Amino acid sequence: MNNSIWTFANPHNFMRLSGVVAPWAAALAAITLAIGLGWSLFATPPDYQQKETIKIFFIHVPAAMMAVNIYAVMVIASLIGLIRSHPVSHLVAKAAAPIGAAFTLVAIITGALWGQPMWGAWWVWDARLTSVLILLFFYLGYLALWNAIEDPVKAADLASILCLVGSLFAFMSRYAVEFWNTLHQGASLSLDKESHVADVYYAPLLVMILGVYLLFIALLMVGVRTEIRARRLRALRIAQIGQADAALTRTAAAGNPASAQ
Repeated sequence: MNNSIWTFANPHNFMRLSGVVAPWAAALAAITLAIGLGWSLFATPPDYQQKETIKIFFIHVPAAMMAVNIYAVMVIASLIGLIRSHPVSHLVAKAAAPIGAAFTLVAIITGALWGQPMWGAWWVWDARLTSVLILLFFYLGYLALWNAIEDPVKAADLASILCLVGSLFAFMSRYAVEFWNTLHQGASLSLDKESHVADVYYAPLLVMILGVYLLFIALLMVGVRTEIRARRLRALRIAQIGQADAALTRTAAAGNPASAQ
């Protein structure tokens, strides 16, 4: 089983697997999100206190969950890439970063839209909100570091180290409400029925969460496939440049035999 998992670190094997997984994940994500959005936006009653504002909750909670969980995927992929030197692992982290940054931005925006009627302010320097904002900066910094270094091997290693440093803020954004007394509410999902949201909102929220997970899988597969193709294209261009330089050298030598001696 262990060997079969690591075979997908081979780009060819990953391309074959992702070519099957990506279309199915995309189709299931579209169906699940359509059901979840319709159910949550049109079939759930207004909250007695938050009124229709509660509908933002169905976007905000999945986005906030993905902001943290995608970063966790990046941390795991970066560790594997550093320890086992699997290039596909680095590419998984790289492809996940823009998706995670997008979800983090959505979480911040929807949190502001949801928080303004509740707190009377679009933004407060709450422990969880601040850690999520810093997490967004780590996402952007990770992407900037990849693009700033031309050598892909060196870029992968340095970006992985930055990713591991940022894991502290991902952890803080997840557990801030448990460590500090913050304005932000506690977990919306819990095994304790006294803690999680009302049952009428619980089921559609689960559908929305499933939908965004499937969407992430589909986008991640497409992103990694794009990165693998970009690597192959770069290698092909380098090979073509090398062949062209070798041809020019042979031509120059043939035209000037003295220089060849």
